[in-house]
Amino acid sequence: MKTRPAFASFAIAPLAVAAFWAAPALASDTAEDSDAAADEAGPVVVSVQAAPQSPPAGAPQFSFSKPVFDETWATIGIGVGMVPSYAGSDDYIAFPLPLIVGRVGGVGISPNGPGFVLDLNSPEPAMGPRKGARVAFGPAFRFRNDRNDRISDEVVARAGKLDAALEVGGNVAVTFPGVFKTFDQLGFGVQARWDVLGAHGGMIVEPQITYRAPVGRSFALQVQASAEFVDDSFADYYFTVNPAQALATGLPQFRADGGLNRVGTVAILTYDLDGKPLSGGWAITGIGGMSRLLGDAADTPFTAQRGDANQFIVGLGLAYTF
Repeated sequence: MKTRPAFASFAIAPLAVAAFWAAPALASDTAEDSDAAADEAGPVVVSVQAAPQSPPAGAPQFSFSKPVFDETWATIGIGVGMVPSYAGSDDYIAFPLPLIVGRVGGVGISPNGPGFVLDLNSPEPAMGPRKGARVAFGPAFRFRNDRNDRISDEVVARAGKLDAALEVGGNVAVTFPGVFKTFDQLGFGVQARWDVLGAHGGMIVEPQITYRAPVGRSFALQVQASAEFVDDSFADYYFTVNPAQALATGLPQFRADGGLNRVGTVAILTYDLDGKPLSGGWAITGIGGMSRLLGDAADTPFTAQRGDANQFIVGLGLAYTF
């Protein structure tokens, strides 16, 4: 692995970066019960859903302060991650990960890498387990600055800087509760975005599968698998080596086409510091993930000769919910 100075391009691992700050939002979905109830009946959680419900007959009684999650709430925080310096790089650098997630005026806000997703069908808070599938939908935004600033690899840097892209589109997902245990969630979603700044000028489609579950009294686990499909414009912009770039870098010429660009998975574990996720306060989130570039994203000389198709991320963050 090369160790030249590097700049973090937030486009290098969209799956992992986007998922990194998804975990703090789990506190709005689940919370632990009292120690006595947990010892007797296993972890007991509280879920946020569309309408208030009374606890089932015979269910353990909850003991916690008034939930912080209502019509308006927010989680803010900061994290540090280790990621490749550009898509296909094998140089790893540390960079800050800011966070904002919450619900304002009935609209949910979730992180989307260096961007965000709005849920126009965000449910109102309520006590008790979720019942029935829920559909989330809304606009999606992501900023992509891959190879836009200081580039770690000296050879790749000679190919020139790329313009930053702003991708705008939509997101839709359906979540099923109680799939393997009472308080877990299994979700299937897809996101489509188009560059509106005229950088790569292309389209990206990202299907996702997400599983969430409480673990013990204070932990929540999220595991996500994702793929990325890109069109010819996107692939040509980021992975083609044109004659001028080949002359400047010494790399062979290469023409990239679109298709399946990446697959990956990531795991996020959140620990609520006071053991009462619904009360808000401080939480710690850790992440580990891997993605694999495929097709021309892996075959381009920027990856095959100067980097690695296997992309990794690890990170740690601290967030406060109020």
